[in-house]
Amino acid sequence: MATHLSDTARLQDERWLRYYYFTRAAFSVVWVALAFIIGQHVTAIGAALLIVYPVWDALANYVDMSRSGGMQKNFTQGFNVFASAAIAIAVIVVLHVHARAVLDVFGVWAVMSGLLQLATAVRRRKRFGAQWAMILSGGQSALAGVLFIAQAHAAVPAPIVKVAGYAGVGAIYFLVSALWLSAGQLRRKFASTP
Repeated sequence: MATHLSDTARLQDERWLRYYYFTRAAFSVVWVALAFIIGQHVTAIGAALLIVYPVWDALANYVDMSRSGGMQKNFTQGFNVFASAAIAIAVIVVLHVHARAVLDVFGVWAVMSGLLQLATAVRRRKRFGAQWAMILSGGQSALAGVLFIAQAHAAVPAPIVKVAGYAGVGAIYFLVSALWLSAGQLRRKFASTP
């Protein structure tokens, strides 16, 4: 009986994770489209998008952390909520001072959030599949953050374009993870069918 309840809880948690990954991918796709279509041409909208992105990340991590057992079981996500909220505030300040410096802020955030995402995925891989993509995503995010910092004051495209490219890659990783979880559920369903 206890094993059945444990399996049921695991399946519910896996469904949640699949939904969460699909939602993160969809948001990122819409955000990237807005950044490329409007944000790079209209400064105020580009600035708003640069603020919305870490706010969304903080909200998404908070909801997932809450749904997945709270802060005690998900310290890395709890810290990511705090870091993303702090970065949103930093982006607001930096946009008023020197817009190019926003890549420095996003660089620091990409390194921090990438390492925290990597740690979360490593912890989750024991219970769920599809974490290899999140591990890769976290590592690549940290590397991208270093590149953002290195390029912050160079003659590169506008920060919104650089961040949109970063967000687009993140969307792919979330989508791959969601699809991988879906495929695993289908495999188990067909394996249990007589």
